[in-house]
Amino acid sequence: MVKLRDLQYLIAIDDYKHFGKAAEACHVSQPTLSGQVIKLEEQLSLQLIERHKRKVLLTPAGELLIKEARKVIAAAEQLETQAAALLDPLAGDLHVGLIPTLAPYILPHIMQPLINALPKINFYLHEEKTQDLLAALNNGELDCLILPYLKEVDPFEYYELFDEALVLAVSTDHYLASRESVSLDDLNDQQVLTLEDGHCLRDQAMGYCFSAGAREDQRFKAASLETLRHMVAARMGVTLMPQLATHHRQMDETIHYIPFSEPKPSRKIVLVMRANYSRMEVIRAVVKSVKLLANNESLIGVSPALFQS
Repeated sequence: MVKLRDLQYLIAIDDYKHFGKAAEACHVSQPTLSGQVIKLEEQLSLQLIERHKRKVLLTPAGELLIKEARKVIAAAEQLETQAAALLDPLAGDLHVGLIPTLAPYILPHIMQPLINALPKINFYLHEEKTQDLLAALNNGELDCLILPYLKEVDPFEYYELFDEALVLAVSTDHYLASRESVSLDDLNDQQVLTLEDGHCLRDQAMGYCFSAGAREDQRFKAASLETLRHMVAARMGVTLMPQLATHHRQMDETIHYIPFSEPKPSRKIVLVMRANYSRMEVIRAVVKSVKLLANNESLIGVSPALFQS
């Protein structure tokens, strides 16, 4: 019978592509790890790894089996988590995934209140693009996700947390900079800066922009909101920015953030989990805490309007 530890060794080799680093991550000696993987190959009568002087690669058989190995390890970890939850449903590890256009802006507001509300939960935070997060959630590597709603979450279950407005970011000398508010019609024929493919905010923002007659700048696509911010400041165009990403930047001397009049562009932030997820008590506690923060200015020190369209 295949041992879980041997599968962990195989996963570590796939992660690090190096026997020494994989052994270090598994807290064993390199000969021990290498020997166990060889025994695994002999047990399965398959070569799983190509061994080269300077690199390690998985064979086609290894590529196929590594996916199953990850599922087995995730299931074993889930078993341990469920057993702990039977003793105390509000204790144990919780792996939460967030996207880069949300994580750095919401986490400073919600983490300390969540830690206070759930002191026995060990929060592990993972920042990746949407598709990678959904795959990790489906495979059991993550417990839940906090991200903007998009149709790809429909196969899962989710709670709505709050609506976050999108605002127009322009340079201080842009002709719209003096406006107290703008309409979507003001985007007509504007040169709009966008994020690169793979960011759900890109699709959401461009949906509003294209419907208003804006043009996408094809010369450059940013990897982060911070890059977009600098490009706007350099007068290279305008962009749509999530409201939370403008907090503490209202005094920015190079950019003006202008709210939209009705209809207001926004994104709906949701908490996503697998159907029939076993630890619903802790999920409901997280949802309750975040919703409370979104509607209570005194807890987070910012206006609830930051969370609402």
